[in-house]
Amino acid sequence: MQVKRYISGIVVFILAMTAVKAQDMAFSQFYANPIYLNPALAGSKICPRLTLNYRNQWPGVYKGYVSYSAAYDQQFDQISGGLGIIATADVAGGGALNTFNGSGIYSFRLQASRSIVVNAALQAGYMQYRLDWDKLVFEDQIMPATGEIIPSQETPPARLNIGEVDFSAGILAGYNERLYLGAALHHITMPDLAFYAGNTNRLDMKITVHAGAIFDASQGLQGGDLEDLSFSPNIIYMQQGNFHQLNAGMYANYFPFVGGLWFRHNFENPDALIVLLGFQQAKFKIGYSFDFTVSKISLRSGGSHEMSFAWQFDCPRKEFKYKAIKCPRF
Repeated sequence: MQVKRYISGIVVFILAMTAVKAQDMAFSQFYANPIYLNPALAGSKICPRLTLNYRNQWPGVYKGYVSYSAAYDQQFDQISGGLGIIATADVAGGGALNTFNGSGIYSFRLQASRSIVVNAALQAGYMQYRLDWDKLVFEDQIMPATGEIIPSQETPPARLNIGEVDFSAGILAGYNERLYLGAALHHITMPDLAFYAGNTNRLDMKITVHAGAIFDASQGLQGGDLEDLSFSPNIIYMQQGNFHQLNAGMYANYFPFVGGLWFRHNFENPDALIVLLGFQQAKFKIGYSFDFTVSKISLRSGGSHEMSFAWQFDCPRKEFKYKAIKCPRF
């Protein structure tokens, strides 16, 4: 146990305070956390929507990473677009490194033609990084003979709490409520997250490109009801600094159940196979997914568990100027 604590402390210390660049938390149920994936998805379902997400990544590696997300979005015809708010939090190494981000989104909607809808979004928020120095364990604290933990001679940084403004943008196009293509750019201003004075450690911009389709088993791309059997192939590409990732998968919907299978490939190495099971009704949905780690860290990491919940509120009125963009629910 002492060795695990030592390793956790050193890893978090390196990630937080050296030239190694930070990366955003990742969710495997991409469309169950829509405005985290792309701010242009704010208001895409027209009616008010609340989403809640929880992820426990690598619980076998000394508490790993635990991530939370809560978001609300809705279309407003009066402002020709959607509004959204989202708050995310990430706890690494049992609370040694903590991240919080809260932001608001405006997504302008253009009905380009009878079949094509385009959303263009701006997102502005506040990002906070906090280091709990007391939770770190360094080599000089561990007595070799007994494993006893003694005070460290390491000097903490001058700043243990960093706050920065953060801006993002996104665009999304939907065709006939069945085809969709989007792109997002997060952290446009590349906020500086260095704890030590005189150092610079900017968070790299994250580029996301995603596309997919919804095929009704009987009517193809022409439509269908929620209760019809349907399939949805999808692809998502993400890049942040030197980190590149490709996600490819498929959803199958047969009301009230949804199943999904994805493969996540980091260009440096294969990462995980994602299996999803979901239950949905007209007003709500619940999903669970598990990441089977296939990289060198293997399932000794404990894989990754993820839960999602969404509630679709009643629309304030029945007729709308715009059509919904029907991306998958998970």
